[in-house]
Amino acid sequence: MAETGASALPSSSSEPSPLTRAEWFVWQNARVLEQRRFVYHFRDGSPVAADAVETALTAYRNEDDGYGHALEPDLRGPASQPLHIGHALYVLDSIGRCAGRRVDRVGRYLTAASTPEGALPAVHPSQCRYPHAPFVPVVADPPGELLATGPVVGLLHGNEVWHAWLFRATEFCWSAVESLTASHPYEVEAAVAFLDGVPDRPRARAAADRLGRLVRDQRLAVLDPARKDDCPVAPGYAPGEHHFPYDYARTPASLARSWFTDEEMDRALAHLESEQQDDGGWPVNWRPWAHSASLEARSMVTIEALLTLRAYGRPL
Repeated sequence: MAETGASALPSSSSEPSPLTRAEWFVWQNARVLEQRRFVYHFRDGSPVAADAVETALTAYRNEDDGYGHALEPDLRGPASQPLHIGHALYVLDSIGRCAGRRVDRVGRYLTAASTPEGALPAVHPSQCRYPHAPFVPVVADPPGELLATGPVVGLLHGNEVWHAWLFRATEFCWSAVESLTASHPYEVEAAVAFLDGVPDRPRARAAADRLGRLVRDQRLAVLDPARKDDCPVAPGYAPGEHHFPYDYARTPASLARSWFTDEEMDRALAHLESEQQDDGGWPVNWRPWAHSASLEARSMVTIEALLTLRAYGRPL
C-alpha cells in the first residue's frame, strides 16, 4: 500500500476548493495566531473565535505595551517594534476589537518609541541585539517614517481611538503623503492605510488622487500580469517583487480602488487566484533570509490573499 505524505490533502471525490486547500496549509504550517485568524475569518466569526484571536495576539505583548517576539516575522527576538504594533492593531481591527483599554495602552509605547518629530521609525535600535532580515536596516538614530507611522495612525483614526500621540503623528503623515514626488510600493501601501482611516475625507480623497497618479506614472503597480517584467522593481527589492492593484486596494472601499479600471482589477485578482501553490498556500515574493520567517510569512500572506479575494466577491 502506498503511503500518503504528511502534506497531502485529505482524500475527496472532488477537487478541493481554494479555501479547503488553504486551510490545510494553515493547519500544517501556521502559528497559533494565524490558525485562529483563519477560523475567525472563514469558519466561525463568533465572539468566542474573536476572543481566541485576541488571546493568541496577547502572547506577543510586552511590559512596555508594545509588541515583539517576531509578530512581524522579519524582526526576530522579544524587542517591541513599531512594525509589530502596526500588525497588532491590524489584527485587532480585523476582528472588531481595535478599541477600548487594550488599544489605549498602546499610546504609552507609541509615545516612547517616537522620534523627535512625533513619528515612528521603521525599526527601533533595540532590534540590533536580535536577528532581523538583512533588508531591514537597524541604525542608531532612525528617522520617523511614513512606512511605520501611516498604518498605525490610519487604524487608530478609523476606529475613533484618540490619544495625544496622534496630534503630531497625524500631521507628520499628512506632510509626508502630500510631499511625495517619488515612492516605492510599501510606502504607498502605508500612505493608503493612513488615507483610508484619517477623518478629513475631502483632503484624503485629494491626496489619494494625486498618489494614484504617481503610482501609475512611476509604474509601481503591475497592470497586466502577463507583462509584469515590463514594470521595474523598486531599488532594494528582490527580483520579481512586483506589486499589483490589490496590494494597494485590499478592499473595494479603499480610496486606492479608484486608481484602477475594472479590467485592471479583474486581471490582478485572476493573477492572485492563480498564485495559490500546490500545498495550498500563497508565496511571498520578497527576498527569503530565514526558513522560519518565510514559512510564518506565507501563512500571513495566505490569509490576506483569501480576505482580498472574498472582499471582491471571488469564489473561494
